[in-house]
Amino acid sequence: MNAIISASELASDLVGPNPPVVLDIRWQLSTATATGAPFDGRAAYAAGHIPGAVFVDLDAELAGEPGEGGRHPLPDLEVFGEAMRAAGVSADRDVVVYDGGVGWAAARAWWLLGWTGHPSVRVLDGGLAVWSGPVSSEVPEPARGTFEPVAGARPLLDADGAAALARTGLLLDARAGERYRGEVEPIDPVGGHIPGAVSAPTTENVTETGEFRPSSELAERFKSLGVTGTSEVGVYCGSGVSAAHEVLALAVAGIPAALYVGSWSEWSRDGGRPIAVGPDPQ
Repeated sequence: MNAIISASELASDLVGPNPPVVLDIRWQLSTATATGAPFDGRAAYAAGHIPGAVFVDLDAELAGEPGEGGRHPLPDLEVFGEAMRAAGVSADRDVVVYDGGVGWAAARAWWLLGWTGHPSVRVLDGGLAVWSGPVSSEVPEPARGTFEPVAGARPLLDADGAAALARTGLLLDARAGERYRGEVEPIDPVGGHIPGAVSAPTTENVTETGEFRPSSELAERFKSLGVTGTSEVGVYCGSGVSAAHEVLALAVAGIPAALYVGSWSEWSRDGGRPIAVGPDPQ
């Protein structure tokens, strides 16, 4: 199944005989909005969402407590599974996830559901920003789902695995180039990148409207970064959220990839791990 769905396709599916479960994953990386107040995804959801969509909290339900494992480590599977069942998710029913338009949070939900065994999850390409259908402030009460998450259906990297892949395969860094080069680091303890990793900002995978570039363009981009027919590919970012978006872009291009969930927020906390700076992978 295609990993993404257009707004027009979703609108059609929602009035069909077997509408998908729709999850709203609105979230922002920045700690504050332009007004100085923290972004509140639940409030944004309450103000208007795709009819029938259920809000899912990325920080509370799609990630564990920040710590040695990074800022967004894997969630407890019981917590994640209960959140999905409460939202109406079952293994035999399609799921569509969306966010405000950047796509990072929706991709995190897509990756987690796929990693835990759900067979049919798609991301709304372009998110709510491209949705032209009706919106609702009504909070639905979905029938309880039956999804039981089982880890391991998608490849996952830990810090040692990411270090090894940077030497033997292709490890992509999905963060902005200036963070990769170590010129700035607004969030984590130190700037730079995992030695051997290649800079591949995930923002370059989408158009100005936030929709993914055509699969052929994405395939060419990843080829230029070093992906070959036999490449083993992994991705990391700051905390495993925007990297999930890059894994999704790779999937759209037909390229399987592993995710290093701990990412730079885990790597940079460990004073014993090497750090490279500058434009070269080293």
